[in-house]
Amino acid sequence: MTSHTLPGAPFLAYRGPQLFIEDMCLNDLAKAHGTPLFVYSKAAMLHALAAYQRAFVGRDAKVHYAMKANSSLGVLQVFAQAGCGFDIVSEGELERVLAAGGHAADVIFSGVGKTREEMRVALQAGIACFNVESEAELDVLNQVALSLGKVAPVSIRVNPNVDPKTHPYISTGLKGNKFGIAHERTLQAYQHAAQLPGLNVVGIDCHIGSQITTSEPYLDALDKMLDLVEQIEAAGIPIHHLDFGGGLGINYNNDTPPSADTLWAALLARLDARGFGQRRLMIEPGRSLVGNAGVCLSEVQFLKPGEQKNFCIIDAAMNDLPRPAMYEAFHQIVPLVQTDAPAHLYDVVGPVCESGDWIGRDRLLNVQAGETLAVLSAGAYCMSMASNYNTRGRAAEILVDGHQAHVIRQRETVQDQMRGEVLAFHQTRQTSNTDNTKV
Repeated sequence: MTSHTLPGAPFLAYRGPQLFIEDMCLNDLAKAHGTPLFVYSKAAMLHALAAYQRAFVGRDAKVHYAMKANSSLGVLQVFAQAGCGFDIVSEGELERVLAAGGHAADVIFSGVGKTREEMRVALQAGIACFNVESEAELDVLNQVALSLGKVAPVSIRVNPNVDPKTHPYISTGLKGNKFGIAHERTLQAYQHAAQLPGLNVVGIDCHIGSQITTSEPYLDALDKMLDLVEQIEAAGIPIHHLDFGGGLGINYNNDTPPSADTLWAALLARLDARGFGQRRLMIEPGRSLVGNAGVCLSEVQFLKPGEQKNFCIIDAAMNDLPRPAMYEAFHQIVPLVQTDAPAHLYDVVGPVCESGDWIGRDRLLNVQAGETLAVLSAGAYCMSMASNYNTRGRAAEILVDGHQAHVIRQRETVQDQMRGEVLAFHQTRQTSNTDNTKV
């Protein structure tokens, strides 16, 4: 039987005409569990994590999975069991970490808008560190910590004004972005934090964006961050750990990001050259750990020819796969079963009542109604951003481990969606005034 692996997805391959993820036939999974259906490869996640682990051999370093990329409990469990920490941005994400078997002591809390209640919950849980993103947040966190009789471990997120060369919506390290404290104000912010009795300065943080495909922005940000560390420590404030965030891109459409171990070989060489090679390191990868580990399976409902476009209408939509509508993002789309039928050019679209509900434009596909397609690179920022628009239930999720397929999320029903909602007014039975009696 012939076999060939798809680019960027080492555990996704055609065996003969059938597409497999690890040792599971995706067409069989679609028939057994219905569509839309997200399917993830455990081996692919651990393969991606291994590249970071290779890079950090002999270093004092910790990988914290940025769970906003995909916060499904089954996915979190894979990383918890692999020894990862977690990067969170809400109280809800902290609860998910704990439910999946993670530990609060391995959690970093990022985000620009932490509420006082979220701060209280995180402090009581005993998280590792707050990545603070404004001077106002320093003051509020200090107040909350003192009210609980605790001291909050903090690092300050620096905005280094480095262009990550990515989509503007996922760029986070430029002056015009809402994230972090301006490079020019960082020293003053640290001096202020060091004077607050409810805070303990433990580190410094920098995250410049997502889907970064070159090393240069990281190296630029690293140099600016180390310049600041030298200034801060010269002012008498020790920095115990360096947090470099995440953001490494994946291959969606012939993208060529460096591998994690190649990127970190360059960054570690720079750290060594500047005398910081033995400092404790923290990183927060998300997309690069899960993006190419997942696919979304979707059945073709109709083929609709048009004067300007031919449309392939599938049962997955922008509520399942929001990235194309949000970012005009590209996902490869392939059939689950390869045939020799002639291919035609289609826009692949969903059933949601929005012109923005498209999954792929101008795709050459040999497909018929009733067949199933796989949308690739769907492990990150798909299910975690899924919605119930048009009262559509969120898809089921499967985690594949070799020959085993584990259901890690049941398909959402309308009843699931309406749970917690109540009618505002008492309903009375309506009677019809129509008289259907024959005369």
